[in-house]
Amino acid sequence: MEYPPIIGLGNWLISFVVPAENLYRWFFDINVLLLIGCFIAISFLLRKMRPEHSYLFPLAPAVIASLFINWDLWAVITLLLAIYYFDNKKYDASAIALAISISTKFFPIVLLLPAVILLWRSHQLKQLRSYLFFVALFWSAINLPIIFTSFDGWWRFFKLNLDRGPDFGSIWFALNIFGFNLTGLNNLYSLISIVAFIGFAIWLIKLNTTPSLAQISFFLILIFTTLAKVYSPQYVLWLTPLAIIAMRQRKQISAFWIWQVTEMIYHLAIWQYLALDQGAEFGLPAGGYALAILIRVAGVSWFAYKLASEIHRSHAPISR
Repeated sequence: MEYPPIIGLGNWLISFVVPAENLYRWFFDINVLLLIGCFIAISFLLRKMRPEHSYLFPLAPAVIASLFINWDLWAVITLLLAIYYFDNKKYDASAIALAISISTKFFPIVLLLPAVILLWRSHQLKQLRSYLFFVALFWSAINLPIIFTSFDGWWRFFKLNLDRGPDFGSIWFALNIFGFNLTGLNNLYSLISIVAFIGFAIWLIKLNTTPSLAQISFFLILIFTTLAKVYSPQYVLWLTPLAIIAMRQRKQISAFWIWQVTEMIYHLAIWQYLALDQGAEFGLPAGGYALAILIRVAGVSWFAYKLASEIHRSHAPISR
């Protein structure tokens, strides 16, 4: 499968309980039940982490519309657990949850950057080494058996992403539609991503006081998904819970809903574009789809700006 091992292993196990008759429908329905369970569990976890804003998750239309596209919720719940345990100083449990999340979808690996900075800034160097060790240990325990027994299957996920050109939903795809055919995309994408992560790290280090991991995780996943060579509709399932736990003020809710509207615009646009692309009589032309991509990027960027402004105001050095 074109995913890290836990999604492949999970679907392999599901295959044993799928009846031979109408097997595709049964396979889908069993997966839907599991995803509904994850959705409910995430809703309760968000209530524990950010009770005043947790209601936003089950009400977000783009979240509901994206629930059954892919298996992303399997990784989202362990990512949230990693953040919850980290902020409650249960670092070993956080490291284990993060290793599981990385082994389900690769996105969560970017959370190692803020985790390292937060532990370093609090002078917990021994705990930092322990945290990285446990992440590496449990990631290896999950991945190494697959690497040794089915390397091509394990490598397929990484190969697909390395070889992928500008794909649906990405800013690179929109630029292509508008006639900007960028060469050397892999190098350009890698360079811009590295610069963005370094810029974020510098900003975080320069803050006078350190925010919680819950407050800053949204920005790491935002950088990853916004600059990626593909933006799938279900990525909103990653961003929305992280946005909710990052919010500290009621006035940020309006920016949240503006962003969610742009996510829904994109969600509708991708299917209408694919319909026309596949020969339907009606649908959304390429230019309209590219515009929807940019509208979504503008919406999430506006929300991120609102979050970052509040963090900077609360944690930046006092001017003298």
